[in-house]
Parts: sequence; structure tokens; C-alpha cells
Amino acid sequence: MSIEKKYDHHIVEADRYSWWHQKGYFKSGDTSKPPYTIVIPPPNVTGKLHLGHAWDNTLQDIIIRQKRMQGYDALYLPGMDHAGIATQAKIDARLKEQGTSRYDLGREKFLVEAWAWKEEYAQFIREQWEALGLSVDYDKERFTLDEGLSEAVSEVFIKLYERGLIYRKERIINWDVEAKTALSNIEVEHLEIEGAFYYFKYYLEDHSDYILIATTRPETMFADTAVMIHPDDDERRHFVGKNVLIPNTNVAIPVIVDDYVDREFGTGAVKVTPAHDPNDFIVGERHHLPMPSCMHEDGTMNAMAFTYEGMDRFACRKALVKDLEAAQLMTKVEKIVHSVGHSERTGVIVEPRLSMQWFVAMEPLAQKALEQSEAEFIPSRFEKTFRHWMENIQDWCISRQLWWGHRIPAYYKGEEVYVGKNPPEGFVQDEDVLDTWFSSALWPFSTLGWPDEQAEDFKRYYPTQSMVTGYDIIFFWVARMIFQALEFTDQTPFEKVLIHGLIRDDKGRKMSKSLGNGVDPMDIKAQYGIDTLRYFLTTNSAPGQDLRFEMEKVESSWNYINKLWNIGRFILMNLADMPETKALDLASLSLENAWVLSRFEATLSQVNRNYEAFEFAEVAHQLYHFTWEEFAAWYIEMAKQSLNSHDTKKREETQMVLHSVFTNILKLLHPFMPFVTEYLYQKLPHKTDASIMVS
Repeated sequence: MSIEKKYDHHIVEADRYSWWHQKGYFKSGDTSKPPYTIVIPPPNVTGKLHLGHAWDNTLQDIIIRQKRMQGYDALYLPGMDHAGIATQAKIDARLKEQGTSRYDLGREKFLVEAWAWKEEYAQFIREQWEALGLSVDYDKERFTLDEGLSEAVSEVFIKLYERGLIYRKERIINWDVEAKTALSNIEVEHLEIEGAFYYFKYYLEDHSDYILIATTRPETMFADTAVMIHPDDDERRHFVGKNVLIPNTNVAIPVIVDDYVDREFGTGAVKVTPAHDPNDFIVGERHHLPMPSCMHEDGTMNAMAFTYEGMDRFACRKALVKDLEAAQLMTKVEKIVHSVGHSERTGVIVEPRLSMQWFVAMEPLAQKALEQSEAEFIPSRFEKTFRHWMENIQDWCISRQLWWGHRIPAYYKGEEVYVGKNPPEGFVQDEDVLDTWFSSALWPFSTLGWPDEQAEDFKRYYPTQSMVTGYDIIFFWVARMIFQALEFTDQTPFEKVLIHGLIRDDKGRKMSKSLGNGVDPMDIKAQYGIDTLRYFLTTNSAPGQDLRFEMEKVESSWNYINKLWNIGRFILMNLADMPETKALDLASLSLENAWVLSRFEATLSQVNRNYEAFEFAEVAHQLYHFTWEEFAAWYIEMAKQSLNSHDTKKREETQMVLHSVFTNILKLLHPFMPFVTEYLYQKLPHKTDASIMVS
């Protein structure tokens, strides 16, 4: 029963995971037990897992391991997300390096490349799940583009369409000029950047007078279809009903009145460009204005831009400003700092663009979620975040001009539209795919066999018990899972939502490639072991708070495991002649043995209460206090006398108490540090050789 003198995570963690896996300890399906389900937030098949994934997944694994040990039929369901735009951007970049493009390949061959990419990165992700010690049930692994999930996606689209909650319309959307696709509002990151107000003269056709207009986007002027003043603008009332010329062109556009104009902003008059601005689009609809676009989908100027045709939008801006200044049509440039939308995936500045797209009408779905959701947010303050977004929700643009994703189940023949699974003869399917979040919103029930409501897994494991995720995707994902689940299963998809923060560096900065301050979890595993990383990540912040990555705290976690190892080594050395474990006679216990058992019971009660509240830092604090300050510093020192005593009864009783308390310490710490606790547990004498996982 001896162990190595020094704790070496390489020895402790070697082959342990494959043993658990081969023995089937990760599997769910024992129907004699109550079910407990967690579905993994599916990582994107765009790359390898980062420190944020490690934190997120370890929290889930802690919960599921504890529930498994409490006697639940624990299902930790693994899977991955196809991540449409993000993955396609990566594959496009790889093809570019190879001197080709998806357009050269065509859709079918591109999809062959995409599936090969998925297989390659799915394998990396599985290796990292193993490295993190995640006790996922691999028999239940799913992918957002697999057959069953694709069926669920089609079912939801068709049903929402039939219920009048999905519609197709020309509207202003966020357009990514690099990926050449629409984006939803929450895929746009608003960044403060330097810009300018450019002041231009829009002359009357006879050049007798002009209206001064201020704009931040002069390159869109070629698609102007009106100039607008406020109804109370007496100074410029004489322009109404006349035409003005787009600067430096012979294109005449009308002057209209509308109370949308803010008289205090800019010059108090505005140009109206319905195809390039969401507010102008509304004005354009109200006044029945034409809605031409002056740009191609890649952000270059089209024929409407005259001599600037073919130029990039920003190169056009620069050249146009220079030319209008030379023509004395520009009066001034006012430098500003303003918030500009950038594509979250490609980083380019988003172009508002009039486009025919599919939308989900959100108000009825949001209302149902607000009224019927029973999900308990932990911490509770995030309930407000969820509700605020739902109360102010806008319709969701769900079509994407990509090839990697779920094809929209809509078919066209001339002006006719058919939405369904079996299109009539002669109908051609929509080229677009659905937003990634459309399929991941169905994850808690589509992974369990829905839309077959008689599927065994769906009946047994849905709704799920816990959802663990970061506060940055409450809108993207949590809200969408809730409203889709209520619409299609009439149940909230999970009982509790544990929200964690972001991992920041030791200076409090967000980890990013540009700052070069990211940390690879596999580097920490190599140096300190995965138990150390898991313990550090899950015990150094409260629910909902950000976590600072500090190497001293990682080292301190390693030191803690090393101390546990040394206690284990001392105990094992003193259990060599211990008789077969039997029940303790509690009535005749010595004072120190009774004391340590009572202290353990009190600790157990506190620890279980905090486990249930997901207060893992508190769990760790209580276990640390008991293990070091009571068990090691006090009890073991007292026990040394009994262990060296000639009184056999006293010695055996102390051995049994040491064995019992230390075994239970290992069990309570197991969800945090599964490898070292399993290793030490297997060295202790037991009646069975089963894993600590199922003890």
C-alpha cells in the first residue's frame, strides 16, 4: 500500500482516463436511479479548446461527478457545433493558402473539405476532453449537423413558418463584406474608432442655393434617394418639393419633410439612403422612395458610383472627399470618435445593406419566455440580463449566405415559395443556410432524440437539470434555448443556469491573440497536472465573477495536492496491518476519534450545501480548513500516539477512523481533482476495486 515519495502528476494521471472509459463509468442508462443531465455547450469545430472552455467544462464535470457519486444516473452529453461562419472563414483561409477558393471548388467539393476539417478538429477536441478529465458519455456524442439534429432544425423552421413566426423580407441587415453573409445584431461587436463628419453641399438643380448635409459615410451618397428636413424647419421650407443634386453628379433627388429629423444634430438636414441605413430604410418605406444600393456584396462600389466603380468602399471615401473638396462642394471635416459595428468573426467593419433575408418574428416567442420560463439563474442578477434582452428584442435574421450549415428548407419556382420537406416538381432550394445559433438553440432537446417525443433519451433525460455557461452568451444561446424549448417542448430546457465570467490575465485584461496574453490549458497540464488546473479554475472566483489567471495561485493549488499526497502517504504507511474494514463501534470511541468524526460530519453538511448552491470556492475553503487545520494539524498528530500504542483495539480503531475520514475527504475532493483522488483511493484497502467515481 505504499506510494511514491513525491507527487508526480505524470504517473498519477497516466492511463487513468482510459481505465474509467473502458470500464464504462462515464455511461448513463441505469434506470434504477433518478436521472441528472448536463449537455455540454458544444465547442466550435474551428480550433482547439482554450482556457475558457477548460473552466466551463470543469464546472460541468464537477457537478456531474458529484451527482454520479450521490447515486444519480448521470448523463454528461458531449457534442460539437458546426459554427457556420467561423468554420467557413477558417476553411476559406486554408484554401487561400493552397492557392484556391471555395468558388473554384464549387459547393459540393467545398463541403467535402469542410467535413474533413470537422473530423480533424473533432479529434483534437476529444483529446482535450480526455486531457481535462471530462466524464462525458461518448455513446451519446452529437454534432449540430448530424442527421438527427438536421431533422430537428427542419422541423422547427417549417413549424415556425406555418405558425407565421418566420418570414422572408427585404430589410436592412448587418453585412460582412469579407464572408459575404448577413449577420444577426449580436454577431456585431461595436468598437470606438476614429471617424469624421463630412459637410457637403447639395445644390438645387439651378444651382441657386444648396442644403448643407453632414455625414459619416460619404461613399453611400450615390444611393441617396432624398434629402430630408424637419416639418418645423422654416429656414429651409422653400426647398420642399424641389430637387437637389447629389454632389458632383447630375442625379436629382427630391427634398422631403419628416419629423424623424433631429434638428439639433449635424446641420438639421439629412440625406436619405434607404439601402444603406436602417433608419433611412424606414423613412424610405414611409415615403415610397426607391432603394438602390451603390455597393457590391464584397464592399466595392458598383456602377452607381460612376468613376469610383470597382473601388473599395473606404478607398472610394478617400478619393471622393478629395474630389469634392477640389470642386468646393465640401465645407469642412470634423474629426469624431464613434461606435462602429465590426463582424465578430472576420473583424471587418459591418456594412448596413438592404437584402432579402429570412427572419424570426421574436415578440410572441419572447413573451412566452418571459411569462413561462422557470430557469433559475445563478447568480440571480443574470435573470435581469436575460429579461432585459427579451423585453427589448428585435426580429432575428436567420439566413446566412454560406455553404457550411443547414440549408434552409424553402424552395422557389418563379414567384412561388414552398416551405417543407418534400418540394413539388420544378422547385429549387434556397441557396442560403441558417444561422449557427438556430441549431444550437435546440441543443438540450435535439440531442436527446426530439422531434421524436417518444425517444427513450428524450423521455428520460429532458428537461435537463443544469446548464453551465459564460455571461457573454446569455443572449446568443441561453435566451434562444429557453424560447425555442418553450415553443416546441412546452418546458424550460434546464432547471438551473450557472453563469461564470471570463478569464482575464493577472492585470485584469481579457485574454486575446492581439495582446499575446492567452494561456494554453495543455501547457499548464504538462507543467502542473490537470488536477491542479481544474482546482485553480474552479476555486478562485464566485459564480458570475471573472477569474484572474495568476501563476502563483496555480502553484498554490499544486502545493495543496502535494500536501494531500503526503497525508495519503503517511496514512498508507500506517494501514499496512489494518484488519479488514468493519463498522466502527461509535459508543466506545476515544475522544479524539469521536471529535474528528463529528467535525467531518459538520464539514460534510456544509460542503454538500455549497455543492448544491454551486459555491465551489466555498466547498474548497471548507475542505481545505478541515483537511489541514483539523485532520492533519490536530487529529493526525494525536493519532500518532494511538498508532504507536501496544493497545491493539486503540490502534485498530484509529486506523479505521483514519481510513474512513481520508476516504471521505478523497470522495469530496474527487469532482475537483479526479486523477489524484482516484490514485490514492485505489491504494487504500477496499472491499471492491471499483472506481471512486461510483463510490
